[in-house]
Amino acid sequence: MIGLLVNPIAGVGGPAGFAGSDGVGVQQAALAVGSLPRAGSRAVAALRVLAAAAPDTRVLTIGGAMGEDAVREAGLTPVVIVPAGSPSTAADTVSAVGALRDAGVTLLLFAGGDGTARDIATALGPPISSREAPARRSNPATRGLSAAEGVLAVLGIPAGVKMYSAAFAVSPAAAGAIAAEWVASGGLPVSEADVLDADEEELRRGETRPRLFATLPIPVRPGRTQARKAASPADEHAAVRAAAAGAVSRMRPGVSYLLGPGSTMREVARQLGIVGTPVGVDVVRDGALVLAGASERDLLEIVAAGPAQAVVTVIGGQGFLLGRGNQQLSAAVLRGIGPDPLLVVAAEQKLIDLHGAPLIVDTGDATLDASLAGFVPVVTGAASTSIYPVSAPEGART
Repeated sequence: MIGLLVNPIAGVGGPAGFAGSDGVGVQQAALAVGSLPRAGSRAVAALRVLAAAAPDTRVLTIGGAMGEDAVREAGLTPVVIVPAGSPSTAADTVSAVGALRDAGVTLLLFAGGDGTARDIATALGPPISSREAPARRSNPATRGLSAAEGVLAVLGIPAGVKMYSAAFAVSPAAAGAIAAEWVASGGLPVSEADVLDADEEELRRGETRPRLFATLPIPVRPGRTQARKAASPADEHAAVRAAAAGAVSRMRPGVSYLLGPGSTMREVARQLGIVGTPVGVDVVRDGALVLAGASERDLLEIVAAGPAQAVVTVIGGQGFLLGRGNQQLSAAVLRGIGPDPLLVVAAEQKLIDLHGAPLIVDTGDATLDASLAGFVPVVTGAASTSIYPVSAPEGART
C-alpha cells in the first residue's frame, strides 16, 4: 500500500534566498517576497508518473494540503486516514507518520526536505549515533528485504531547500517511477539511507556542518535515488582556489554573474575581493558586488536588465548542479539568462568522486532540464577545463 505525506511549507524559503524553511517567521518572510511552497506541486509531479503506470492505485494520505489535495490533482484516489487540519509543525508530521504506518502503508512517499526526513525518522524510531550508522546500513533485518516481508520503506520526493540526506529520489518523476515499480512488483529491495540535517542558523553564518540523525529504509534504484552530500576534504583547498581562479579569469565585462552557494563560490567571491553570502546567491558585475543574498524575484530583475550567467558548483557526492540549495536560480531565472546560462566550477576531485555518474539538474521544469542535459565544460583550475556529462534526473523520461 502506497502512502503520501506532504509538508506544505517545505521549500518555501529556497526561492527567497533563505537557508531553509524552518520557523513561522522565516515562512512568513518568504511568502512576503513572493516565494511559494512547492511541496504540493512536486508531490503531484511524482504521483502523475505513478498514475500513468498504475491508474487504479489508492493512496493512503492525510487530509488537505498534507496529501489529499496532491493525490486528487494527480488523478489518483486518496484514502484519508487523518482529516485536514492546520499542519505546520514537526509534531503534525510525526503524528501523521504514525497514523499511516498503523493503517498498513508499505511505501511512504514524503514531499519535503531534510527536516521532514528527520521528523519521519523520529516517528519511526529513536535517533542513532554516527557510530551506529554502518551497522544499521548492513543490518540483514532490513537490507535487501521487501514490503512483503514486513519492512516499511520511505522515499523522499525532493521539495526542501537543502536535501543533504540520502533518503530522496533524484527528482519527483524518479520517486513516482520507483513507486510504480513498487506497486507492480509488490515491493522492492530496501536499504538503510542516512538522514542528515543542519541547523539553519549555522548555515546562514556559513557553518555548513550537516549531522547524522538517523537512517531510513528506502527502495534503492541506481540513478533514481540520490547519495548523501559529501564534505570537501581539507586537503582540497588548493584545488578549490585554482578552480575559483579559473572562474574569475573567465568573467567578462558588463555581465552580471549570479554566484550560487557553496564553499567554491565563497572562494570565487573572496578572489573578487567581496564577502559572499554564506548560503545565498550574490550578484557581481565587473568585479564588484551588485546585490547580496538575492531572491528569485531579484534575480529575475537582474537578468531582464542585461547579460547574465549563473555560476554554480557541484554538490559533493551527489552531483547536483541545480535544485539543491540554490532554488533562487529557478527555471524562470535560467530561461531569462538565455541559451548559455551556466558557468560550472569544481575541483577535479569532485568529478572523479562521482565515478562517471553524470551531473544532475532538477529545476522542476522537465523541458529546461532536458535542454541543459548533454555535456558541459567544468572549470577545474586556473587554466584547465573538463568536459563532463549532465543529465536530467532519471525517471523524468520514464
